[in-house]
Amino acid sequence: MKLHRALIVDDERLARRELRHLLREHPEIEVVGEAASVDEAVTAIARLAPDLIFLDIQMGSESGFDLFERTRLDGHVVFVTAHDAFALRAFEVNALDYLMKPVNPARLREAIERSLGRDRTARRAAKRLAYEDSIFLAIDHRPRLVRLATIVCIRAEGDYSRLIGSEAPIGMVLKPLKEWERLLPERQFCRIQRSSIINCEHVLRLEPWFGGTYQVYLRHLDQPLSMSRRCARRFRERFEV
Repeated sequence: MKLHRALIVDDERLARRELRHLLREHPEIEVVGEAASVDEAVTAIARLAPDLIFLDIQMGSESGFDLFERTRLDGHVVFVTAHDAFALRAFEVNALDYLMKPVNPARLREAIERSLGRDRTARRAAKRLAYEDSIFLAIDHRPRLVRLATIVCIRAEGDYSRLIGSEAPIGMVLKPLKEWERLLPERQFCRIQRSSIINCEHVLRLEPWFGGTYQVYLRHLDQPLSMSRRCARRFRERFEV
């Protein structure tokens, strides 16, 4: 049985101990580390490369959301918090799940099962598609064949993603952005912020914005999309000659 490496990030020692205790009921999960702050979490992620991160939101003067700006998160993130006011923002950053304290063991099991299920899906989708390919999707719960070249951009909406096409909106698909990133051809598709992937073939122009970022104008979109600072840096590294 493959063990999935977990990191617990919470500024309260008792909360970390309680979650570690609950995770003992899941032999497929190995807790490889703990962190009490965002700084400690950045260091631990670089050193341990966890598959699953249990992340508190309010940690003194820090926020768990700061971690998304500080490092690349390849593992699934499950927010564990005493506050329900951040649920929408959590899913905007593609969190796997959102658990309330005290953690319900049944809900924890659901989150772990979702994580394991996504990993199996990711392995099946490890081979990237070619730009000329078409993909069979359930769009708004109806089967449809979509050519990748007609996708202008993909916007995250929780576990779903909204596809915008070159002729008309395509619809909603039960597939998060992280899975799209693994699947789409890297030469044409690029993530420009937490909640958006664009087809570079449909870019009309880039306009410089604050802090070295850009406003991205796409065909068939009335309004530009903002590119985050981190994505702008990666975009330049990728396309500059």
